[in-house]
Amino acid sequence: MAKHVNRRTFLYLASVACLAALSGCSQNDASDTTAQTGADLSRQISVGTLATEDILPFWVAESEDLFAQNGLNVSIVPFQSATELIAGVSSGEVDIAMTDIMVTAGMFAGGVDVKMIWVTLGTDASQGRFGIMAGPQSEVQELKDLAGVPIGVGSNTILEYVMDKLMEAAGIPANEIIVEELQKLPVRYQAMLSGDVAAAALPGTLLALGEANGCKLIADDTTGDNISQSVMIARNKYAQDETGQKQIAALQEIWDRAADLINTEPEKYRAVLIEHANLPQEIAETYPISTYPKAQLPTSVMVDPVLAWMEQKGYLAKPLEYHESDGTFSAK
Repeated sequence: MAKHVNRRTFLYLASVACLAALSGCSQNDASDTTAQTGADLSRQISVGTLATEDILPFWVAESEDLFAQNGLNVSIVPFQSATELIAGVSSGEVDIAMTDIMVTAGMFAGGVDVKMIWVTLGTDASQGRFGIMAGPQSEVQELKDLAGVPIGVGSNTILEYVMDKLMEAAGIPANEIIVEELQKLPVRYQAMLSGDVAAAALPGTLLALGEANGCKLIADDTTGDNISQSVMIARNKYAQDETGQKQIAALQEIWDRAADLINTEPEKYRAVLIEHANLPQEIAETYPISTYPKAQLPTSVMVDPVLAWMEQKGYLAKPLEYHESDGTFSAK
């Protein structure tokens, strides 16, 4: 189930509203904007996310009161799983959400009218990290050792995509890439750590935890081709609404400001990262804080290979076409 924005932020927004009413303040800027354009920027915006570093600029924007300062009423709604997040977008519980290209394409193919609005991490390969790791006792030393060997991963996920691309780059044929189905990340990590699987595909936080516990990083996606992105998406109904358009533009500006704050002084925001991204205690003080990009649409170079892979794997019943100009999909 979703957890709503923290009580401190709610009370802050409520107190601002009360003080404005008591002082007779009419919030002239917001009123003028509404009168001139019909767009009510103060209408609540719900942002869905998992507990992850990928959306740190919005956690920072919340901590620095950037939303309220710009006349926006933003509720960041954390979900416990990708399945719950997809349900939240599908039902309209959230207006925009942080996810990945594969999930977005899958939702659209399943009848949920969504579009991508900017890349949150992954405009270059150094941003964010996914990789393949082996346990301390594993005999695996390089990717070629994993040809024909089951690797712990969840099917139809960004981690499976990264795994396939890393193995492909190492010259391993597709028929020698074997999946050991382990959807839950904690279970997958423990299976790798204990040697129940020879290796596992993991996100950056668990790769760092594994490194701290003597595991071996076999390969990751921080060099070479840029193969993974996280993205902010929006329901098209919201994105096409006049108010939604104005709010998205304002949110992009706030994202850029918060990204600049993090990139300029990353350690200042470590406490925010620890609070919201569920960093394991062992790595909380040492986990590298990413450099965050300015808001920009995913390119076809980022999206088209993912769509081709999904089609090849049978994860898309019908092929999709991505439109780089506005972040939308259509059926081919």
